[in-house]
Amino acid sequence: MKIICIEGNYPPHGGNGAEPGAEPVWFLKPDTAMLRNNDPFYIPRFTREVHAACGLIVRISRVGRAVSERFAHRYYDEVGVGIDFTARDLQRQAAAEGLPWERAKAFDHSIALPPRFVRLAEAGGDVARLRFALDVNGERRQTGDMRELLFPVDRLIAAVSQYMTLRMGDLLFTGTPAGAGPVQAGDNLRATLEEYGMLDFDIR
Repeated sequence: MKIICIEGNYPPHGGNGAEPGAEPVWFLKPDTAMLRNNDPFYIPRFTREVHAACGLIVRISRVGRAVSERFAHRYYDEVGVGIDFTARDLQRQAAAEGLPWERAKAFDHSIALPPRFVRLAEAGGDVARLRFALDVNGERRQTGDMRELLFPVDRLIAAVSQYMTLRMGDLLFTGTPAGAGPVQAGDNLRATLEEYGMLDFDIR
Protein backbone atom coordinates (compact mmCIF):
# COMPACT_ATOMS: atom_id res chain seq x y z
CA MET A 1 0.00 0.00 0.00
CA LYS A 2 1.03 3.61 -0.38
CA ILE A 3 0.42 6.84 1.47
CA ILE A 4 -0.29 9.79 -0.81
CA CYS A 5 0.15 13.16 0.88
CA ILE A 6 -1.18 16.37 -0.67
CA GLU A 7 0.95 19.48 -0.31
CA GLY A 8 -0.46 23.02 0.05
CA ASN A 9 -4.13 22.14 -0.16
CA TYR A 10 -5.40 24.84 2.23
CA PRO A 11 -5.31 28.53 1.28
CA PRO A 12 -3.59 30.81 3.82
CA HIS A 13 -6.70 32.95 4.41
CA GLY A 14 -9.62 31.03 2.98
CA GLY A 15 -10.48 30.79 -0.69
CA ASN A 16 -12.73 29.40 -3.35
CA GLY A 17 -10.71 26.50 -4.68
CA ALA A 18 -7.86 26.08 -7.13
CA GLU A 19 -7.63 27.75 -10.50
CA PRO A 20 -9.17 25.82 -13.43
CA GLY A 21 -6.64 23.43 -14.90
CA ALA A 22 -4.40 23.50 -11.83
CA GLU A 23 -3.20 20.19 -10.40
CA PRO A 24 -2.48 19.22 -6.80
CA VAL A 25 1.07 18.58 -5.65
CA TRP A 26 1.74 15.39 -3.73
CA PHE A 27 4.49 13.22 -2.29
CA LEU A 28 4.54 9.59 -1.15
CA LYS A 29 5.37 7.87 2.10
CA PRO A 30 6.18 4.13 2.34
CA ASP A 31 4.34 1.73 4.62
CA THR A 32 7.31 1.88 7.02
CA ALA A 33 6.36 5.51 7.71
CA MET A 34 3.24 4.40 9.61
CA LEU A 35 3.07 5.07 13.37
CA ARG A 36 0.15 3.11 14.79
CA ASN A 37 -1.83 2.40 17.94
CA ASN A 38 -0.98 5.72 19.61
CA ASP A 39 2.60 4.59 20.04
CA PRO A 40 4.95 7.43 21.04
CA PHE A 41 6.85 9.28 18.32
CA TYR A 42 10.60 9.27 18.92
CA ILE A 43 12.40 12.27 17.42
CA PRO A 44 15.02 10.88 15.01
CA ARG A 45 18.68 11.55 15.68
CA PHE A 46 19.23 12.97 12.19
CA THR A 47 17.07 16.07 12.72
CA ARG A 48 16.97 18.97 15.15
CA GLU A 49 13.62 20.37 14.02
CA VAL A 50 10.52 18.19 13.65
CA HIS A 51 7.19 19.74 12.70
CA ALA A 52 3.78 18.10 13.09
CA ALA A 53 0.85 18.71 10.74
CA CYS A 54 -2.66 17.32 11.13
CA GLY A 55 -4.96 16.39 8.26
CA LEU A 56 -7.92 14.27 7.22
CA ILE A 57 -7.18 10.91 5.62
CA VAL A 58 -9.46 8.92 3.33
CA ARG A 59 -8.87 5.19 2.90
CA ILE A 60 -9.22 3.91 -0.66
CA SER A 61 -11.71 1.04 -0.83
CA ARG A 62 -11.37 -0.21 -4.42
CA VAL A 63 -8.90 -0.35 -7.28
CA GLY A 64 -9.07 2.62 -9.61
CA ARG A 65 -7.13 4.13 -12.48
CA ALA A 66 -8.00 7.31 -14.39
CA VAL A 67 -11.05 7.76 -12.17
CA SER A 68 -13.57 10.39 -13.27
CA GLU A 69 -14.21 13.04 -10.63
CA ARG A 70 -17.94 12.40 -10.73
CA PHE A 71 -17.36 8.75 -9.77
CA ALA A 72 -14.55 9.33 -7.28
CA HIS A 73 -16.88 9.15 -4.25
CA ARG A 74 -17.24 5.44 -4.94
CA TYR A 75 -13.59 4.82 -4.10
CA TYR A 76 -13.61 5.55 -0.38
CA ASP A 77 -15.94 4.95 2.56
CA GLU A 78 -13.73 5.43 5.64
CA VAL A 79 -12.03 8.52 7.04
CA GLY A 80 -9.65 9.37 9.85
CA VAL A 81 -7.17 11.98 11.01
CA GLY A 82 -3.41 11.60 10.77
CA ILE A 83 -0.34 13.61 11.72
CA ASP A 84 2.43 14.13 9.20
CA PHE A 85 5.90 14.62 10.69
CA THR A 86 8.55 16.54 8.76
CA ALA A 87 12.24 16.95 9.47
CA ARG A 88 12.01 20.63 8.60
CA ASP A 89 15.75 21.32 8.68
CA LEU A 90 16.37 18.52 6.17
CA GLN A 91 13.50 19.72 4.02
CA ARG A 92 14.91 23.25 3.86
CA GLN A 93 18.32 21.90 2.93
CA ALA A 94 16.87 19.71 0.18
CA ALA A 95 14.77 22.56 -1.23
CA ALA A 96 17.78 24.90 -1.28
CA GLU A 97 19.79 22.31 -3.21
CA GLY A 98 16.95 21.39 -5.56
CA LEU A 99 16.82 17.83 -4.23
CA PRO A 100 13.87 15.52 -3.43
CA TRP A 101 12.37 15.60 0.06
CA GLU A 102 12.28 11.91 0.94
CA ARG A 103 14.74 12.14 3.83
CA ALA A 104 12.61 14.86 5.41
CA LYS A 105 9.19 13.33 4.75
CA ALA A 106 9.36 9.56 4.29
CA PHE A 107 11.41 8.37 7.25
CA ASP A 108 10.22 5.60 9.57
CA HIS A 109 7.14 6.47 11.67
CA SER A 110 6.71 9.85 9.97
CA ILE A 111 2.92 9.64 9.81
CA ALA A 112 0.73 8.83 12.81
CA LEU A 113 -2.45 6.92 11.92
CA PRO A 114 -5.52 6.48 14.13
CA PRO A 115 -6.18 3.09 15.74
CA ARG A 116 -9.43 2.98 13.78
CA PHE A 117 -10.95 4.78 10.85
CA VAL A 118 -14.60 5.87 10.90
CA ARG A 119 -17.08 4.92 8.25
CA LEU A 120 -18.00 8.04 6.32
CA ALA A 121 -21.69 7.22 6.64
CA GLU A 122 -21.28 7.15 10.43
CA ALA A 123 -19.59 10.57 10.36
CA GLY A 124 -22.42 12.20 8.41
CA GLY A 125 -21.86 10.93 4.89
CA ASP A 126 -20.36 14.08 3.35
CA VAL A 127 -16.57 14.34 3.50
CA ALA A 128 -16.74 18.01 2.51
CA ARG A 129 -18.54 18.91 5.76
CA LEU A 130 -16.10 17.30 8.17
CA ARG A 131 -13.95 19.21 10.65
CA PHE A 132 -10.89 18.11 12.58
CA ALA A 133 -8.43 19.53 15.09
CA LEU A 134 -5.01 19.04 16.66
CA ASP A 135 -4.19 19.96 20.26
CA VAL A 136 -0.61 20.09 21.55
CA ASN A 137 -0.30 19.91 25.33
CA GLY A 138 -3.99 20.75 25.64
CA GLU A 139 -3.82 23.88 23.48
CA ARG A 140 -5.42 24.10 20.05
CA ARG A 141 -2.72 24.10 17.35
CA GLN A 142 -4.73 23.44 14.18
CA THR A 143 -8.35 23.37 13.03
CA GLY A 144 -9.39 22.04 9.65
CA ASP A 145 -12.61 22.47 7.71
CA MET A 146 -12.86 20.28 4.61
CA ARG A 147 -14.96 22.92 2.86
CA GLU A 148 -11.81 25.05 2.57
CA LEU A 149 -9.77 22.59 0.49
CA LEU A 150 -8.35 24.00 -2.73
CA PHE A 151 -8.72 20.53 -4.24
CA PRO A 152 -11.70 18.61 -2.80
CA VAL A 153 -11.32 14.90 -2.13
CA ASP A 154 -13.00 13.72 -5.32
CA ARG A 155 -10.84 16.00 -7.43
CA LEU A 156 -7.74 14.70 -5.65
CA ILE A 157 -8.65 11.11 -6.42
CA ALA A 158 -9.35 11.96 -10.05
CA ALA A 159 -6.04 13.83 -10.39
CA VAL A 160 -3.78 11.31 -8.65
CA SER A 161 -5.35 8.31 -10.41
CA GLN A 162 -4.39 9.75 -13.80
CA TYR A 163 -0.77 8.96 -12.92
CA MET A 164 -0.88 5.96 -10.59
CA THR A 165 -3.31 3.16 -9.87
CA LEU A 166 -5.10 3.45 -6.55
CA ARG A 167 -5.47 0.19 -4.63
CA MET A 168 -7.55 -0.98 -1.70
CA GLY A 169 -5.96 0.18 1.54
CA ASP A 170 -4.07 3.12 0.05
CA LEU A 171 -4.28 6.24 2.21
CA LEU A 172 -4.84 9.77 0.92
CA PHE A 173 -3.71 12.51 3.33
CA THR A 174 -5.72 15.44 1.98
CA GLY A 175 -3.58 18.31 3.28
CA THR A 176 -3.07 20.34 6.41
CA PRO A 177 -4.41 23.76 7.46
CA ALA A 178 -2.43 26.64 8.92
CA GLY A 179 -0.83 26.09 12.30
CA ALA A 180 1.60 23.24 11.66
CA GLY A 181 4.64 23.71 13.82
CA PRO A 182 7.49 22.24 15.85
CA VAL A 183 7.17 19.55 18.49
CA GLN A 184 9.64 18.42 21.10
CA ALA A 185 10.17 15.62 23.57
CA GLY A 186 7.54 15.72 26.32
CA ASP A 187 4.74 17.09 24.14
CA ASN A 188 1.34 15.38 23.98
CA LEU A 189 -0.59 15.38 20.70
CA ARG A 190 -4.36 14.83 20.48
CA ALA A 191 -6.33 14.82 17.22
CA THR A 192 -10.09 14.71 16.78
CA LEU A 193 -12.52 14.32 13.89
CA GLU A 194 -15.87 15.88 14.76
CA GLU A 195 -16.77 14.14 18.04
CA TYR A 196 -14.41 11.19 17.46
CA GLY A 197 -11.10 10.94 19.27
CA MET A 198 -8.53 9.91 16.67
CA LEU A 199 -5.07 10.18 18.20
CA ASP A 200 -3.56 10.71 21.65
CA PHE A 201 0.17 10.07 22.03
CA ASP A 202 3.43 11.56 23.28
CA ILE A 203 6.62 12.85 21.71
CA ARG A 204 9.83 11.40 23.09
